[in-house]
Amino acid sequence: MFLDLSKDPFDRQPQGPDLQWTVLIPFFNERDYLPATIESLAQQTTRFTLVLVDNGSTDGSADVAEAFCRAYKLDYLLITERTPGKVAALRAGLAWVRTRWVATCDADTIYPPQYLAAAEAILLRPGHVVAGAYFIAPETDERARIIEARQFLTAARLLPRQCHAGGAGQAFCTRSLRAAGGFDAARWNFVLEDHEVIHRVMRKGRMGYSGELWCTPSPRERDRDSIRWTLFERLLYSAAAPTAGDWFFYTFLARRLQRRRLLSNRIRERQYQHLEGPVLVPSHSLL
Repeated sequence: MFLDLSKDPFDRQPQGPDLQWTVLIPFFNERDYLPATIESLAQQTTRFTLVLVDNGSTDGSADVAEAFCRAYKLDYLLITERTPGKVAALRAGLAWVRTRWVATCDADTIYPPQYLAAAEAILLRPGHVVAGAYFIAPETDERARIIEARQFLTAARLLPRQCHAGGAGQAFCTRSLRAAGGFDAARWNFVLEDHEVIHRVMRKGRMGYSGELWCTPSPRERDRDSIRWTLFERLLYSAAAPTAGDWFFYTFLARRLQRRRLLSNRIRERQYQHLEGPVLVPSHSLL
């Protein structure tokens, strides 16, 4: 069966007072990592809908993702967004979200069972609209994790108006994310989109963290050019974030990233065919 495009897509998603979360995962050629990510999400103690956005994979990632979603009996939706880049994929996925909260996750990251519950506890704090996770290395023991958490939380307290969490570990109040403009390639189509979107969302409220909100990136080799910002850019971000964030991102940093050609699609690492627009593919668990 195929999705019926003649109806509101959100009418097909499971609804009810206990469904508060959507997990949004964009991916491109991640078939080796998606199974572990989906398995970790299947262990969550909080109910959620999974929205998978295939950004034009050529390695069968979508088939692998759907097979594991079915195996774990997850409520999921799989779409394809062939416009290149993570920002376009996130924008396409966000359009299908109709829950109170949404978590952006990466296809090569492992999430502990309490991940969504920990994010929810932060978002329930008065005035909080976004939650951020810290990252720990695989095989990190409990003592080392606690030390990492203390260091992370100290940095967040010292610099409360900047983002301390990457896109693989962010969770939002959906209404606030949309009110801030969501993910928008017309506004920002560079790398570091996870920091730029937080800059806008924090106009709507606070970003919170906790020692219980963490995740683990999968070990993998990287063969792409560096997509990171320089030490000078990071230091200036820390200074500018509280009062001059617009200038920092849209005047200063955007020009520098443009010169270095660090567009959102540089993350993808491979050639692909450029086809515009979202394309729906069969998804059985939501029918």
